[in-house]
This record gives sequence, C-alpha cells and structure tokens, in this order.
Amino acid sequence: MNSKDLVRATLQGLPVPRVPVGPLAVHSCAALAGYNLQQYTSDSNALAESVIRYYERFQPDAIWVSADTWVSAQAMGAKVGAISEDQPFGGIGGPLIQSAADIDRIPTPDVNSQGRYPLMIKALGKIVQALGKDVFIVCCFDQYPFSLAAALMGINEIMMKVNDDPPFVEALMNRCAEYAHAYASALSKAGADMLSGGDSPAGLLGPQFYEDIALPIERSLIARIKASCPEKFVSLHICGDATPILPLMASTGASVLELDHAVDIGKACRVVGKEIGLWGNLDPVRVLFQGTPEAVRIESSKVLSAVAQADHKRFVLSSGCTLPVGTPPANITALIEAARASS
Repeated sequence: MNSKDLVRATLQGLPVPRVPVGPLAVHSCAALAGYNLQQYTSDSNALAESVIRYYERFQPDAIWVSADTWVSAQAMGAKVGAISEDQPFGGIGGPLIQSAADIDRIPTPDVNSQGRYPLMIKALGKIVQALGKDVFIVCCFDQYPFSLAAALMGINEIMMKVNDDPPFVEALMNRCAEYAHAYASALSKAGADMLSGGDSPAGLLGPQFYEDIALPIERSLIARIKASCPEKFVSLHICGDATPILPLMASTGASVLELDHAVDIGKACRVVGKEIGLWGNLDPVRVLFQGTPEAVRIESSKVLSAVAQADHKRFVLSSGCTLPVGTPPANITALIEAARASS
C-alpha cells in the first residue's frame, strides 16, 4: 500500500496499517527549491518544483497544490499581485463588486484563459507526472462562494449586505460557485485526488447566518463537484474555532472537514460521525513553527490518542492550517514520524 492508497483507504473508512499524514505545506515549500514567494505564486515551474522538492525531503503521504486564496478572484477580474518578492499574491485594488451590475459584468468562467487558472493546471500536471502514482494530491480550488464573494467585495461590505440585501449576496455567490465548480473540475481532470476549498469568512457569520447564507451554497457546490468528479474526495476548510457550526459543516456533503487547532478533535469526531473524514489539527504556529520536535511529538500523540478513543477511522494527521514560512524542517519531520509510528 503506497501513500496514495493509504490516504484513499483511510478516507473510505477501510482498514489501514497506520494513520496517514499530510501537513498543509504551501508557501513553506518555496524555500526548499530556492524560490521566493512571488515566484512560487506566479510561475508554474517554480510552484511544481517547490512541491516536488518538499515531497522528496519529507515523504508525506499527501501533498498540497495551492498558490494563494486569490486565484479565482483574479480570474473573475479582481486586481491581484504581490507587494514584494517575499509575499504571495493578494488583492491590491479596490473591490471588484459594488452593485448588481458588477455581478452581471463577470464573464463566464474559462479555466484555459483566465488569470492564473492555466498556470495552476500546468503546475499540477508537472506534479502529477512526477508524483501522482504514489502520492495523494490535494488541490485547492480556492474558495467556497461566500469567501470568494468576500474577496470580491471586502469582508466588511459583504457582512453588511448579509443583513441588508441577502438576495444580492445570493446572486454573487451563485456566480462565484460557477467559477469554483469550473476550477475544481479542471483540477480533477488534471489529476487531483482531493478537491479542497476554504470558507473561513463564513465561519465569522455565526451559526444562524451560516445556516441561512453559506450552508445552502456549500451543499449545492459540493453536490455539483461530486456529480462531475465522482471518484474524487471534496473537503471543506474553515479556520478558527468552528465548533459551533460543526454539525452544519457535517451536513454539507463534504467527504472531509479540515479542522484548525482551536477545535477539540475528539469532540469533532463525535459530532460529525464516523462517515466523514477529518484532517488536522496541530497548531501550525505555536507547535509546528515555534515549538520543538519533542513538543510536536507530544501534541501529535495527544491528537492521535483523542481520535483513537473516539474510534474515528477516517483521519489524516496534519497541521490545522497552512504551515508558516520558515517552519523548522525538524518539526515537519517529527510530525510525519508521529504518524509513521501510529501503526
């Protein structure tokens, strides 16, 4: 059983020899191949080589393919760029969307021409060619509709619209869902094993608004992705303490929930049930960036023990969110060794 088989079997709830491991290593990969973050987020060769070098050094069971959280926003017309070579791309202009007319001006998604979609698909192709037979590849289709809408409008503006004009928010999210589905489908076709999307701003809505605003479009999008990519897993990532909305997240239809360190993993296992995969959830800053290898081993053991006590089989050990740039290699090794020792 190679790493790809191990992760797939785990997420299917099948017997496996040990817990798989797949830290959310994205920008932290760049330095391993000698690239700065601007190169990593804007050059397909740099991104692909960075991920490949990271895998060759640490041998995780799962790797991540992502540039930043602005790929779809850029494809939709937002002004995106890097303010320095040490920063990934982000929004650098004013809001793209201010009125209903602005929504109507967003073109139909075209993954072959818009923004960095072609770059990301090309990078994924290189990674699949090098590692795809043996390693489980997670690809970020960027953001779920509410979070993408927040990027296009600004978080304060969309929060006010949630109260003042829910139909406007729904219309914008529907357009965002078109882009998320098109991008996810393209990544699936290019060789992704799991399609991951973030919806962290939706976690700020609170349970009632999350249920009313974000949850229906998450369910709809996940169903569309699963229908067009039936062999692929689909995951949902919400940063911070998502405990109050865990039952709602579990109802989205996602194959996997990626949980941050603020969530009690044992409680999460019991809340979401045994049919949903969980991915997480060591503190990426306090433990993995600032801690020691021994601290990583201790915290990993606590997480693994809590999951085992809950008898949850569909679990992948990981950081709760993206590893900070400069995370000590010894700490990444300690995390991976902790999973290797879980047999």
